[in-house]
Amino acid sequence: YACRVSADPASTEPVSLGPEPIGRDFDRHQMPEPMRRDVRLLGRLLGDVLRDAGGQDLLDDVEKLRHAVIEVRRDPQSRDPQAGSLDDIAAMVAAWPLDRAEQVARAFTVYFHLANLAEEHQRIRTLRERDTGARPLSESLAATVAEIRAEQGEDRLGELLDGLRVHPVFTAHPTEARRRAVVASLRRISGLTDALDDPRTAATDRAETLRELHEQIDVLWRTAQLRVKAMDPIDEVRTVMTAFDETLFRVVPALYRSMDHAVAGEDAGRVATEVPAFLRFGSWVGADRDGNPFVTARVTREAATIQAEHVLRALERATDRIGRSLTLYESGTPASPALHRALDVAEAAHPELIGEITARSPQEPYRTYLLYAAARLDATRVRNADLAYSGPEEFLAGLRLVQDSLAASGARQQAYGELQHLIWQAE
Repeated sequence: YACRVSADPASTEPVSLGPEPIGRDFDRHQMPEPMRRDVRLLGRLLGDVLRDAGGQDLLDDVEKLRHAVIEVRRDPQSRDPQAGSLDDIAAMVAAWPLDRAEQVARAFTVYFHLANLAEEHQRIRTLRERDTGARPLSESLAATVAEIRAEQGEDRLGELLDGLRVHPVFTAHPTEARRRAVVASLRRISGLTDALDDPRTAATDRAETLRELHEQIDVLWRTAQLRVKAMDPIDEVRTVMTAFDETLFRVVPALYRSMDHAVAGEDAGRVATEVPAFLRFGSWVGADRDGNPFVTARVTREAATIQAEHVLRALERATDRIGRSLTLYESGTPASPALHRALDVAEAAHPELIGEITARSPQEPYRTYLLYAAARLDATRVRNADLAYSGPEEFLAGLRLVQDSLAASGARQQAYGELQHLIWQAE
């Protein structure tokens, strides 16, 4: 941890964990003001948490170590007796009781989590500021499409799109010790920090956000940073699927929509997309055959079951949400004959289920069909063979049936908006 402390202050402002911020002029000039503000706020709240949890003595020890490391980094050859040396720092740490050393180490671990989070927020701010709409962002999908279109023509762009494949493959990282609980805590802190950036936030709401932020930093401090037991392959599978739940599933349609905007321009979301399903995900986690004795056939089967559970739940929630929003009335947006036939087939096979849905959604065929599809996804997940889908193509065919009917009835925004997002996710 002493090495970590000596290395990391280069990338973040060494704001005091106590009430008095102290920094170096060079780092202050290098750090943008919004990021400096975030680091200062998060550091101050962490200082309050440390004082409440371990007393002023704990905060004093943390600050003493922090200042000593900063001084040595500033001038390794310093002869200032107050600054000390790396040997002095090592001796100071070694003199602490084990409990105190562990508390100080955890304090710096939490601080670096928070500082890294502030840096991530600054990168997001920078990207938003650059995205003025005057021209595509450098190296973005829009800039790439515009360049290809200008230099090689529309036909070549179409060929490249048709042949485009992006296939990230997840692999296990047994050295990654950060718990999912820590990741979840940081995500909550990130959301609260982002909320403070909103200029529309009222003073009362801001005060409550600050209170919640203090609470969540306290939770992060009190959460064990390391797992009690070593990760096994199934733990690794669940960690990857947490990333799927929290990020990947939502990012997929955003990525496709960015490409759709780049290709179709102002027509994006109002016409059938020309963007093919170019994104696929793979995973070695729980299935790699590299000699790991803990990856057995049983583990691989369980890994696939866990993945299916997460994917089907995510699709079910999205289908249910979109279905409930499609409250288009039959007389204004009539369903196509093909969609009516599909609803008739569903009612013949599952009269009670369709009767229950239509009782809540009378004369709303699009909502009825998508809520029925959500019920079938649930049945697929729990292996109810009577109602389950036979495979993903059957689910996708139903979504496209709804999309075609909406487009034919003039509801093109609904056909190629959120419903298209769901189709991309399913693909």
